[in-house]
Amino acid sequence: MENKNRRRTPVTGRADSPKKGPYKRRASGASASKDEKKSFGAKKSYGAKKNYGEKKAYGDRKPAEKRFQHSEGYLKHRRENGPRKPATKIEVYTADDTLRLNRFIANSGICSRREADDFIQAGLVTVNGKIVTELGVKVKPDDDVRFNGTRLKGEKKVYLVMNKPKGYVTTMSDPHAEKTVMDLISHTECPQRVYPVGRLDKATTGVLMFTNDGELADKLTHPAYGARKIYHAFLDKNLKKVDFDAILKGIELEDGEIHADSLSYVDDDMSQVGIEIHSGRNRIVRRIFEHLGYNVRKLDRVYFAGLTKKALTRGTWRFLTDTEIARFKMGQFD
Repeated sequence: MENKNRRRTPVTGRADSPKKGPYKRRASGASASKDEKKSFGAKKSYGAKKNYGEKKAYGDRKPAEKRFQHSEGYLKHRRENGPRKPATKIEVYTADDTLRLNRFIANSGICSRREADDFIQAGLVTVNGKIVTELGVKVKPDDDVRFNGTRLKGEKKVYLVMNKPKGYVTTMSDPHAEKTVMDLISHTECPQRVYPVGRLDKATTGVLMFTNDGELADKLTHPAYGARKIYHAFLDKNLKKVDFDAILKGIELEDGEIHADSLSYVDDDMSQVGIEIHSGRNRIVRRIFEHLGYNVRKLDRVYFAGLTKKALTRGTWRFLTDTEIARFKMGQFD
C-alpha cells in the first residue's frame, strides 16, 4: 500500500534527463574559477583597427563670451539708437494721419461710433469751425473737432479695472458727491480721461472697469451682449428655499420682471448668496432681495465680463493686459 505521507520529489525537467546534483551556494565575495566558468570559445578576430591618421587640430577654443559677440555694425547701430526697446503696440497718431470723424469722436470717449454718426447728422459736430453733417468725413489729429461747443481730443484707448471701496460714487454728474471713483485714479499714471463702465452704488464694493472706449463700454453695459456679473450678497437673515426658487424663476418689480441667471448659497451659509445677473438696472440686486423682505447688509461684485479683483486691494486699480483687451475686442464678455 502506498504511503501517502511520504515526501515526494519534485519533477524538474524531462523524465529521461540525467539527474542533477544539488546547487551549491558560493561563499560571499568568492568568484567562480576559470574551470567553473563556461567557455564560449576563442574571440573572433576582425583584423587590426584601421588608422585614419593623426587627429586634426583646429586651434584653441575661444571663450564663450568671445564667440557670441555682436558684429561691429550692430554695436554701432545700438550706440547711435540706444538700447533695444520692447515691442509694444501703441496707438499713436501723427499730424499727417487721417481718420474718420466718427472714430475720432468715439476715441474721445463720449460715445460709440454709431452714436457719433447720429450726432454728426444732427449737426452737433463742427470741424475747424464748420458744421459737418456728412458721414465719412476724415479729419487729422490736430483738427479742431467740437461737440456741442466742447473741443474733443482723440486719445489713445486705455482700459482699467479697480477694486472699488465702499463710500465712493460712480456717477460723474452728482455735484453733491464727496468722493468719486475718479479720485482714486492717478492722472500721472493714466493721463487719459476715462469713465466707469456701468454703475455700482455708493455702498457696493468690488470689480469696476474704466475706459475711454465708448463703443466697447456700450457693448459691456447692454444686456444683449450678455456680459456676466456675479455678486456676493450678505443678507440680514437666511434666504428661504421658496424665495431662492422665486429669484431663479423670476419676480415682478416696479420696472418689469427680473430673474437671476444663477444663484447659490456661499459656504453652506444660507444668509450669504452668490448671484449672477446680466441686467444693468439701477440697484437691481438690492431691489430683488428687498422685494422679498430681505435687507442686504453688504454687496460685493466679484466678477465682471471676465475680470476679477485678484491681487487688487480696496481702492487700487491696474491696466488691463493685452490678452484681456484682445478678448474684449473679439466680443468675449463672459
